[in-house]
Amino acid sequence: MSILPLEQEIEYPTSDGQPMAESPEHLKVMIDCISGLEIRYAGAPDVWVGGNFFFYYEKGNPKARVSPDVMVAKGVARRQRPNFRLWEERPPSLVVEVTSRKTRRKDEEVKKPLYEQVGVEEYVLFDPLGEYLRPSLQGFRRSWGGYQPIPLEADGSLLSRTTGLRFKREGQRLRMVDVLTGEPILWPEEEKAARQAAEARLLVLEARLAEETAARLAAEARAAAAEARTAETAARLAEATAAWQVLKGRADGFDERILALEKALRQ
Repeated sequence: MSILPLEQEIEYPTSDGQPMAESPEHLKVMIDCISGLEIRYAGAPDVWVGGNFFFYYEKGNPKARVSPDVMVAKGVARRQRPNFRLWEERPPSLVVEVTSRKTRRKDEEVKKPLYEQVGVEEYVLFDPLGEYLRPSLQGFRRSWGGYQPIPLEADGSLLSRTTGLRFKREGQRLRMVDVLTGEPILWPEEEKAARQAAEARLLVLEARLAEETAARLAAEARAAAAEARTAETAARLAEATAAWQVLKGRADGFDERILALEKALRQ
């Protein structure tokens, strides 16, 4: 009689030691998507974005796993995970596989039916090197219980309803665009450049503010000095006026005595 191991005794590995991507081009697309989606959902506590991790879909069976290149899961806690266990979470909303001739069979014949079976809402394939997939960007959406191809737009772009993003090929990279605003989701180097430009503008504005503040303080200091000089002049004028009045009073008294003396001499 065999004894099944307890659930807490089953180990679900987090890595198999395999390379993250087929080529630098594939890796760049993965990083573009993961970083862009993380920025898009940075304020959402119930959306988790991940990539190149183990996705376990059968409880108690560590071999029942795949490794999505990019994944978005909604309705789950935003936290660090060593792996994604379907029975503890909810089915992902979106999976993107950056495919190649080497991974073609696995992406089309293994992962696609598996994602369809476990309830992944949308599945997107992108072949950055154009090795086999025609067109090189394709997608599938659950409808009537199974996957149906997502129709491409006239420019070859693909609409993801689960994210509200439009995926579009740009060279060997995959651009994501916000459907509502039309704004592109920046790639990591673009995000860095935009942040540096914003920081530079902030420094310019801070320097201008400091300059204007210094000029205002200098003007206020000059105004205060002018007011002080005016007050000093007024005080001196008042002092001189008082002294003149004293002298004038003395002169008037002296004139009266002279007149009295002249009158007495005439008598």
